Amino acid sequence: MEVVAVAPHRRSSRIQHQMTQRVSFHPLSGPAELDTFFQLSYVLDHEVAEDLEVGRRRPEWMWVAKRGDRVLARLAWWTSTEGGEPLVLDIFDLDDTLDDPERLDIGLGLVRIAMEAVIPPGTPNPEYGRFVPPGWRDSMAARRVVEGRMEVMERAGARLLVERLRLEWLRGTPIAERTGRLRFRPALDRDELIELMSLVLDGTLDAHSRQELETMSPRESAVRQYEDEFLAYQTPREWWTIAELPSSDPVGFVIPARNNYHPIIAYIGVVPDHRGHGYVDELLAEGTRILAATAVPRVRASTDVGNVPMAKAFGRVGYVHFESAINMVWD
Repeated sequence: MEVVAVAPHRRSSRIQHQMTQRVSFHPLSGPAELDTFFQLSYVLDHEVAEDLEVGRRRPEWMWVAKRGDRVLARLAWWTSTEGGEPLVLDIFDLDDTLDDPERLDIGLGLVRIAMEAVIPPGTPNPEYGRFVPPGWRDSMAARRVVEGRMEVMERAGARLLVERLRLEWLRGTPIAERTGRLRFRPALDRDELIELMSLVLDGTLDAHSRQELETMSPRESAVRQYEDEFLAYQTPREWWTIAELPSSDPVGFVIPARNNYHPIIAYIGVVPDHRGHGYVDELLAEGTRILAATAVPRVRASTDVGNVPMAKAFGRVGYVHFESAINMVWD
């Protein structure tokens, strides 16, 4: 499938000449076109070939806008497992050497045409996510990159849901010893974990969870995350850890795991009755200790910028803020 558009005349004669040349929009025909796709770059590029090989990406989900042989914009969707529906639009790049509004107009054309081809009518658009440098607002160049992509998505109907901190513990960083205040054990079963997950959603500061709670109950949200995310992890479920007081009263839980790319702290939560006592630090240290025992070079995690208590806990346990993320959604 190829769509050809002729851009309107704008401003200088040089720009007018360039924009009267045809811009084509089309998906990749297969892995042989990856070199074309990689004319623009992004931090996920090193994962793309393997993602294609195992089915987390598909050529028909990977689109480019071109003038002649030059790529002016590109995008791609991702899914967690082969055969799945697109879950997130996680690659969207523009040729930032172009002037505005040409740069943004071409990007918007690509987004609209690709979405129409890939997302079935009546199906919600998958979330758009982009990793961005920490402190990106302090750099004029970084702001132009990030804000340009956000503006295109806004013009396509999306809105900002949340900005998140991406955090990393590096091997060799000390992990605090257990204090003795809590006992740790593997989760007994699905029901115990879902019950605790439902409880920790009370008063949550997580934007994605709050969005889900607008349309479903805490238990429904917990079941959905358990079935859609936790069951996909191939790491041992014995790692899924419950913290309890000496009285056996559960305090919270932590889910250390490995996704398709990194060891992670997938989820951590303290039930409302036991918040404010510093237990989250001990839970996070325990989850990190479980992963560190497997000799991993790093452990990654993320939390919302607005979830200040959780961000501070990560810092106290030795995680550093190495990157941020922008998440945008369509209502």
